[in-house]
Amino acid sequence: MATEVMMPKLSPTMEEGLLSRWLKKEGDRVSMGEPLAEIDTDKATMEMQALTSGVLRKILINEGESAPLGQLIAIVGEPDEDISALLNKAPAKASAPATTAQPASQSEPATQPPTQPQTQPPTQNEQPAAAGNGKQGNVVEAPASGRLIVSPLAARMAAEAGIDLRALSGSGPGGRIIKRDIEAAIEAGSAAPEQASVTQLRAVPPLQQPALTEASPYRDQPMTEMRKTIARRLVTSIGPVPHFFLTTEIEMDLAVEMRRNINELDTEHKISLNDIIVKIAAAALIKNPQVNASFQEKSIRYYERADIGVAVAIDDGLITPVVRSADQKSLSQIAGEIRGLAERARSRKLKPEEYMGATFSISNLGMLGIDEFTAVINPPEAAILAVGAVTPKPVVRNNEIVVRQIMRVTMSCDHRAVDGATGARFLQTFKKILENPLYLVV
Repeated sequence: MATEVMMPKLSPTMEEGLLSRWLKKEGDRVSMGEPLAEIDTDKATMEMQALTSGVLRKILINEGESAPLGQLIAIVGEPDEDISALLNKAPAKASAPATTAQPASQSEPATQPPTQPQTQPPTQNEQPAAAGNGKQGNVVEAPASGRLIVSPLAARMAAEAGIDLRALSGSGPGGRIIKRDIEAAIEAGSAAPEQASVTQLRAVPPLQQPALTEASPYRDQPMTEMRKTIARRLVTSIGPVPHFFLTTEIEMDLAVEMRRNINELDTEHKISLNDIIVKIAAAALIKNPQVNASFQEKSIRYYERADIGVAVAIDDGLITPVVRSADQKSLSQIAGEIRGLAERARSRKLKPEEYMGATFSISNLGMLGIDEFTAVINPPEAAILAVGAVTPKPVVRNNEIVVRQIMRVTMSCDHRAVDGATGARFLQTFKKILENPLYLVV
């Protein structure tokens, strides 16, 4: 009997998925449990497995297209089976063409090549085709042909590999450039070189600058599944959750010295200041369990272990992998785990259990030179700690001006679960241990 293949729920927060690649084609035999397709969720790229055995009779959604949860995307059945009744249930294909960038005036394309030759390949933000999830794939202007149609996954892969999309011919429907085209280009060694040739640069037509009195040209880039989820969660956090903020300054001299000494003793397992911050935050949570909590509408849930979410910036936005039981792990264990989680996050290989269910989160922008900021709470967690840069500053100690390594941290608290005094006591504990790291061994 023919079986409907629906868009599956591959992560707890997923509402729709983007079909990045079919691993089988129509007419192929599939077995139960065998990978059938790769799906881009709001957090990662995951395999969809076949739930039955048979032949893949019909594919109803192309690579680079999105579908909501539960939508029919394929049919598996026997070779001679009548599947017309199931085909009638399939959603109608959109007939409207893909949305292109709208210029300020009708005579100007939305995206044009630069006036001056570029000596470096464009960065991801400058790529003509950035990741998106439109029904027809991303559409970008091309100097020769007028436009390119690129799947979101292919656009992201091309940006990472430095491949000039204008040099490729798409093998997807309607000439769409898809994942296998990028993979073939990488295998053929056709990635764009670091230095563009003079001949190539001269072939690019000059940019016709608009008059300064005209409105700026622009382009509309469809949001990725991750960016859509971030937008939804921010609306459910900063509005409904009553935030308040607590800021303190911490002397980091002893923590910096401890890190240096550890790394000199153990050159194989490098420890970062962020690893130390995660470990000490976990210790402070165990000493202040009222902060290691979440608001549950009819109750406040207090956790016995400190599962610390560590914010990691990736191409599509921000994801927070979780270090489980950080209060019970050594610094070297935490360091290794954070490195592994960050690598899997950037390659979109995290499993749902690796980024869901933190009891407290840390967002560190110090490495980007940010002195102080406030972070938005990730519901249902009760708090998040925003960490700034460590910088030398003059301070008064014993009536003398001395230079100390100072770091500013700001904790955002959900006032429904954490009171001001409760949050302040946590920060006092955090500050005390971080300024005197030997407390970790007491």
